[in-house]
Amino acid sequence: MTTVTSLGAVLVFQDITERNQILEALARRQQEFKALVENAPDIISRFNTQLRYVYVNPAIEKVTGISAETFIGKTNAELNLPEEFCCICDRQLQQVFQTKEETEFECNLAIAQQTRHYHTRLVPELASDGSVYFVLSISHDITALKLAEAQLIHDAFHDILTGLPNRALFMERLERALMLTKRRADYRFAVLFLDLDRFKVINDSLGHMIGDQLLTALARRLENCLRSGDTVARLGGDEFTILLDDLQNANEVTNIVEGIHAALTSAFQLSGYEVFTTVSIGIALSQSSYNHPEELLRDADIAMYRAKALGKARHEIFDSTMYTQVTQLLELEMDLRRAVERQEFQVYYQPIVLLETYQIIGFEALVRWQHPQHGLISPDSFIPLAEETGLIIPIGYWVLGEACRQMRAWQLQFSTDPPLTISVNLSTKQFSQPGLIEQINQIMQETGLESGSLKLEITESVLMENIQLATFMLLQLRQMNMQVHLDDFGIGYSSLSYLHRFSSNALKIDRSFIAKIGANGENLEIVQAIVALAQSLNIDVIAEGVETLKQLAQLRVMKCKYAQGYFFSKPLDRKSVETLILSGIEPS
Repeated sequence: MTTVTSLGAVLVFQDITERNQILEALARRQQEFKALVENAPDIISRFNTQLRYVYVNPAIEKVTGISAETFIGKTNAELNLPEEFCCICDRQLQQVFQTKEETEFECNLAIAQQTRHYHTRLVPELASDGSVYFVLSISHDITALKLAEAQLIHDAFHDILTGLPNRALFMERLERALMLTKRRADYRFAVLFLDLDRFKVINDSLGHMIGDQLLTALARRLENCLRSGDTVARLGGDEFTILLDDLQNANEVTNIVEGIHAALTSAFQLSGYEVFTTVSIGIALSQSSYNHPEELLRDADIAMYRAKALGKARHEIFDSTMYTQVTQLLELEMDLRRAVERQEFQVYYQPIVLLETYQIIGFEALVRWQHPQHGLISPDSFIPLAEETGLIIPIGYWVLGEACRQMRAWQLQFSTDPPLTISVNLSTKQFSQPGLIEQINQIMQETGLESGSLKLEITESVLMENIQLATFMLLQLRQMNMQVHLDDFGIGYSSLSYLHRFSSNALKIDRSFIAKIGANGENLEIVQAIVALAQSLNIDVIAEGVETLKQLAQLRVMKCKYAQGYFFSKPLDRKSVETLILSGIEPS
């Protein structure tokens, strides 16, 4: 037997410093990762194949009020989370487990009367055999973003000042109503177009802040006049539209419109001001002939303008004749613009007579339009349109230049003592033009007419439109030795205070007063009072529209100094005027 004797032991040392460093680093990273996850504002959780929570971070407690430990091992339904949230979340989880593909979705979580919006990302965690054994869920709170988006959408479809729907939203709802008429034979609706009467006066006199307050207050009153399914919108400025939905009969429209008028009878209390306003309303009723919402809005707008033209504070229902008239008016406007370019106008002249001797002392220049197709058109047919479109400015300057040129020619041709004068009307828009004085000066220089031979006729409304401007303009005209006559006196403001402030050279009594003094003796006292007023102010008075011998006799008794009208002569063209000057006027 052999004995083996152990001589010692072999010690093997392995350097594990690096391994320990790796483990320590891994532990630190795990701690860091855990700290990040547990302090993250996002909700981070893991689900197993039974859709039960296996992990949740503390953020979920702040949202749900349920402790993190309570979640572990439970499903969404077992936690009594909102049903809608459970359905959406569980369906998305099942999809990831089945497809093994990452997905994301948005959902709401409504707890404790508060709704939060979340964007959730689901990431599958794969086992070694390729199956999904966990799904990681990361939910980010996007409530602020959703609210901002909602505000942007609201602002895009609502008026910022009043909070009402704007044109875009109104047209969308109107289109929906129009489509409904195609599907339901019994469905009826109406569109109302509203415009505030004299809003510009309120805005200019009280300021834009009061104007904005008025629009906002009006919006609230309109809302109170409507039914729950109706829509009131602000198109812009002082224009509002209303969609009356699902009407049973036409009486409903009338009742609502009358209610709107009634609601505006009481004053608006705005920053210490008591403001009254009215609205003109146009109504378009739904019909099978309408195919586009713009057509309804157009027709309601046309009806509104008819209501405004008939005296404001009223309503009108659209009919086809209105559209025909508007179309004709548009054609007339186009023709009028071409007429300005082609100078299709003529100046006619009506004599102004000194009643004591029947001597012609001057003429009033009256514009006529020689239309290439329709012949001679009177001012009543196109002057209002020219005023509205601003074409009265170039027309007015042309008439002024032509009348001054012609009068200078007649003064050279016919020597009278005193020299003949020419009276020319100035419109409101002309009078407010900044270059008016320079333009008049230029015309006087070019034609050679003395300033004393030109009489500018303006209405009382021209003066009252802008009192400060009127005062400045009249001062400049007086410095030029030019006469100013107040036209259509008696039908406007007729204030004694402004007669002193805007001292004129003559008053022209409106033809409406003259027409009645001969028929049945009406207005005798009014005309007598105007004549006496002019005499006391030491200014001339001219009676317009004298047509009968009886009117003439009454005016002579009142000692009215001047007159014009058909009794003496109708407005005449240039050649006829020259014949009249040579023959003179001899009333029968």
